[in-house]
Amino acid sequence: MYRDFLLLGGAGLVGLQTCRRIATALDPRRIVVASLLEPEAREACEVLRAEFGRRIAFVPAWGNLFVPSDLANMHRNDILADGTRRRRLLDGLYGEFDDAYTENHLVQMLGEHRPEVVIDCVNTATGLSYQNVFEGAATVLDHLGTDTYNDAGVKDLEQFLLSQSVPQLIRHVRFVHRATTEFGTRVYLKVGTTGTGGMGLNIPYTHSEDKPSKVLLAKTEAAFGHTGLLFLLARTPNSPIVKEVKPAAMIGYRGVRTVSVADKHGNRDLYKPITIPVKGDLELKQDASQYTQDGELKVAVVDTGENGVFTRGEFAAITAHGQMEYITPEEIARVVVREIQGANTGQDIISALDASVLNPSYKAGLVRAAAMSDLALADEAANLPSVALGRLGPPELSKLLFEAQLLKECFGSLRGVLDGKKGPRKPGELSTTLTEHLKTSGILRTAPSIGIPILSADARTLTRGPRINVPELSGLKHSVSLDNADQVGAWAEKGWIDLRPINMECWLARLGQMVEARLELRDHGSAAASIRSYLPTTFEIGEVVAWIFNNEMGGYRVK
Repeated sequence: MYRDFLLLGGAGLVGLQTCRRIATALDPRRIVVASLLEPEAREACEVLRAEFGRRIAFVPAWGNLFVPSDLANMHRNDILADGTRRRRLLDGLYGEFDDAYTENHLVQMLGEHRPEVVIDCVNTATGLSYQNVFEGAATVLDHLGTDTYNDAGVKDLEQFLLSQSVPQLIRHVRFVHRATTEFGTRVYLKVGTTGTGGMGLNIPYTHSEDKPSKVLLAKTEAAFGHTGLLFLLARTPNSPIVKEVKPAAMIGYRGVRTVSVADKHGNRDLYKPITIPVKGDLELKQDASQYTQDGELKVAVVDTGENGVFTRGEFAAITAHGQMEYITPEEIARVVVREIQGANTGQDIISALDASVLNPSYKAGLVRAAAMSDLALADEAANLPSVALGRLGPPELSKLLFEAQLLKECFGSLRGVLDGKKGPRKPGELSTTLTEHLKTSGILRTAPSIGIPILSADARTLTRGPRINVPELSGLKHSVSLDNADQVGAWAEKGWIDLRPINMECWLARLGQMVEARLELRDHGSAAASIRSYLPTTFEIGEVVAWIFNNEMGGYRVK
């Protein structure tokens, strides 16, 4: 059996659990734990030494695997900011293969450590796709046909060329091929991704941008392009044994805590919002110094490792039945080690592509309840409700979570929203109640601060913070007109808290369907259980939004 291992991404959520599993099950002599940053790699090794003692050599390694070794410890932004370094990356990506091979940091790492087994837990597809070729293209296109195509335009063009995922993947896998062959690697196992957490083109989630996300679909393209290249590598003479496992759910989680967090723009501050008339031009980004700071964005979150942190509402929505759901890193690590041992798990996508995905698990369903309980307790103790940060998209997610939270704060239960003392509630009553309640709700501080404005019930005023997330604009444009009522309505539907009666009418209709489906489940048992069923007994905002994704947006998984 194999004794020497190299874990790429070994300090991450999956990588660290795989190190533990290898140390427990395979009697290794040495595990090289590689991470992007030196402190991460050293800390992971210290943790492992404390758990397993000195019988195993845990060796830290670090640096960016996709660049020349002398640039491997520089932040990508610093590399791209320098013209000489950009040209080196361009030469390494599009120039002569042999020259790039000898300089590449992954190649040098493999040559130094010469492991028998390489387990690649780096989230390659995410790293490549979120270099955002689409934003780069929009910026380059803005330069074309103008007199601004000077040094700044050349820099943008070079960065655009460096954001192409296909050349990077091809070169990366070719490096892996030659280096593993040259240095005697016997097994190469990739922990990949489906790009959508197991969901399809109807996936309602993004990394905070609008849906359907071109960038997210580029992640899937990169993920399965990578799989295709590994498939070829596995069929190449003298190559190592090549395997890939693809988790088809969100991976989590590391823990629950209440901390200062940032929205998708890196903002950690709360601001006192201002109200503006709905007319003229709407500046989507203003200088934050024009606003009065009102504390920090500190809420209860669940840490999911490389996937980032989610609020209670976001975590509930993305892990809900019919949504992305999730799987634990321990389960992934168990499959990885069994594949290394030669077991036929049926989950190696290289040998069985359509039978290889790791589906949501029973354990994760049980642990989810514990996470939700812990988030609820932390939420009660926090000053601000744990609703959304705007980092998990699409924009409708945050908007719907905040609207659901307002309804919950005002009425307590689904039935409370629907039924008043004098009969069924009317849309206008909901608008009036929510408008009045908003004056004292923490949502008034939170939502505008993270880019989610509030449209008044009469649609005449917009309560906003320094930045507005919707509409999303590419290129150099940063303002839109508010004079078109239909356009304002479309933006409100997509990403603004909408207090208009027409939106309250939608909420009454959907909540009525949820209550009706719950009664069917009571009367007809499991036969009536479907994504139309609202299963919780309480008003859980994430579950409500998940129901909306399932039943109104067609954003559900089928397997």
